Amino acid sequence: MKVLNVPNALTITRIVIIPILITTIIYNQNLYALFLFVVAAATDMLDGLFARLTNQKTALGTFLDPLADKFLLVSSFILFSVYGWIPKWFAVIVISRDIIVVIGCTLLYLITSTLKVEPVFLGKAAIASQFFILAFVLLKINVITLPPVHNIFFILSATITGLSGLQYIYKGFKLTNAHS
Repeated sequence: MKVLNVPNALTITRIVIIPILITTIIYNQNLYALFLFVVAAATDMLDGLFARLTNQKTALGTFLDPLADKFLLVSSFILFSVYGWIPKWFAVIVISRDIIVVIGCTLLYLITSTLKVEPVFLGKAAIASQFFILAFVLLKINVITLPPVHNIFFILSATITGLSGLQYIYKGFKLTNAHS
């Protein structure tokens, strides 16, 4: 199976978009930022779907896809909270969950010498809600007449994010105990 296939090319495209997106935000090019963010989010949906439908899953894609998500989301959450576009507490919850999951994966690998972490539904739902909120915030910046994101959406996304973190921790402990 080829390593550079369409799903991996989509993931690499997302990684390449990240510094350009950051630059557009820093230089107040918010319409370009919205476009780039939507393209990046679309590549996240399409790479996994395409890999499953065409049976083109690769070890590289399995590694790069979540890494690309983390880089895109963490950099966006940092910038959006610094600019005051989203609540800082929300950014802290999302980034903390990602740090905890990465540390957990590292520990799991050190303990079991394997790293087979399957995504969980709540994890997918958390990322989807985060992408939606960030895209809507960028849309709101470009279309002044839209209402702001209501706090309930931040609370709901933060709750899903926190619960997914707990689910990953639970799965990690189960895998660790299975290898004891």
